[in-house]
Order: sequence, then structure tokens, then C-alpha cells
Amino acid sequence: MEPRRTQFYLDKVNGKVGGVCSGIADYFGIDPLLVRIGWIAAMMTLGVPFFLYFLVWWLAPVKPASLYAIDRSEDPEAKKFWTEVRVAPRRSIRDVHSRFREIDRRLRDIEAHAVSSNTSLASQIDSLR
Repeated sequence: MEPRRTQFYLDKVNGKVGGVCSGIADYFGIDPLLVRIGWIAAMMTLGVPFFLYFLVWWLAPVKPASLYAIDRSEDPEAKKFWTEVRVAPRRSIRDVHSRFREIDRRLRDIEAHAVSSNTSLASQIDSLR
């Protein structure tokens, strides 16, 4: 089965203990240090995150090596796109749909201009011959 880029994975390569905080940071596209600081602050005040950390560590799958290779070869724009897809898939679909509608509209405008009977353009082309 092929690994999905939209799924949460433990990031063992960049992780310090179990890869949970680095996996969360990778999933949401934020700095792992911020997640670690937030996690420590939550453990000091609540205590519950300690149990949740080990639960996620035990249940979550490890990030496949093929995804690390994709992450290294991708440009920043593609990384941003996949992060947005993970966090808000419906908004991402809507954004892609609106981009395609805009591209389609522009192509229709170009086609209309190219096939229309533009007399000034035709006279300019004839004067060049």
C-alpha cells in the first residue's frame, strides 16, 4: 500500500524521543521546537499530555522512508500545498477549483481574442506582409 501524504506519521528522523512532536510539526507545517515547548508547558500544567504522548507514540504509524525522499526533493510551494491539504482539505479543494476556473476563464478570453474578427489586428497583420 502506498503511503499517503495527508496522513499523520511519527517523524523518527527529526524526533527527539518518539517522533510525536516532530510528526505534529510536520503535519501542520510548523517548527518542531514550538510544538515541543507547547507540549512541555501542557505537561507541566495539565499532566494529561504525558499519557497522550505515549498513546500517540504507540498508535501512530512511522513515516515511510519514501516520504522523506519526496520531502527533500520538493519545492517549498509544493510543501505548503500538501500542508494546507492536510490541515484543511475542503478549503484546498475549493482553492484548486477556483484556480482552475480562473485558468479556464483566461484561456477562453485568449481563444475568443484569437478567433474573433478583429479588424484592427487583421489590418496590422496585412500591413506587415
